[in-house]
Amino acid sequence: MPQTDEARAAALVAGMSTIERAGVVVMGHAPGTDPAPLVGLLESGPQGLILMGDNIAADPDAQRLVSDAVASSATPAPLIAIDEEGGDVTRLPWDGLPSARELKGADPSAVTAAFDARADLLGAAGITVNFGIVADVPPDEGSFIFSRAYGTDPEIVADAVRAAVAGEGDRILSTLKHFPGHGAASGDSHSSIPTTDETYVEWLGSDAVPFAAGIDEGAELVMVGHLRFTGVDERPASLSPEWYRILRDDLGFEGVAVTDDLGMLTSSGEAAYADPVANATSALGAGADLVLTVVGASAEEHARIVDGIAAATERGEIPADRLAEAAERVMTLRLAADPGE
Repeated sequence: MPQTDEARAAALVAGMSTIERAGVVVMGHAPGTDPAPLVGLLESGPQGLILMGDNIAADPDAQRLVSDAVASSATPAPLIAIDEEGGDVTRLPWDGLPSARELKGADPSAVTAAFDARADLLGAAGITVNFGIVADVPPDEGSFIFSRAYGTDPEIVADAVRAAVAGEGDRILSTLKHFPGHGAASGDSHSSIPTTDETYVEWLGSDAVPFAAGIDEGAELVMVGHLRFTGVDERPASLSPEWYRILRDDLGFEGVAVTDDLGMLTSSGEAAYADPVANATSALGAGADLVLTVVGASAEEHARIVDGIAAATERGEIPADRLAEAAERVMTLRLAADPGE
């Protein structure tokens, strides 16, 4: 009987050194469409790549060449991710498909159709992960996330989230964001740590609902935001063991928990989160499987983060089995996404 991806991932990770495992759990960014620096980034430590606007080529065929060069740099291929929500957050200029702006209150079949077509675009471009399904429930039109969300009612948003995951199907790895919910915590996490006093019980009946729906539909990743729910934990959710426990134990999520860009946390202005290496090690220790770093990150900083994770593991600050667990989850996704494997 053939091995499952999980069993193969465990075997691969078992044969890795600590520094190799640390690289598996870091996703970084390098600018430009020249494949050489992108591959060079991966060779320097981090084993995942997020494409931003500056990585997008002139057309789908040219983009596929970039992605193929990155994919061929390792076996199984690295995860290649993008934020492709449509509308306000569109990286591919040829994605004119409906976004949350047009799909608020629409029949879920319209959301499914949009994300089915979007998955085709991403697949044709050689992209394997979409950080593209907004599960936030903003309170009203005044929220900064409102234009990117599917409504202000948890059940309506849940229907749209479920439909988006179904639309992407098994061609693209789907990501729900921004757990535990950007709508409840007011403010923009690109420049602050939005905070709410919403309790766990209140959260269960509101912001949790779309995330539970997307998880039940089979989303492979959940992006954990830099959001502070003081009724649950004073720490940002991305660094909170309790929020990762809730995600696993209460919502039953078994996939990859990825942080929102840790560069945003560094940019919050809070001195406690000024060190990107400490943020990455804290996130992994808390329960993240994949740490994402984009804003302000250089090739040197990516390497420092990988080295810092390895060093923290060697010192026992991150339990060795926690790093192995995270690496196995990420490697399982890489195996699932790599058609050559």
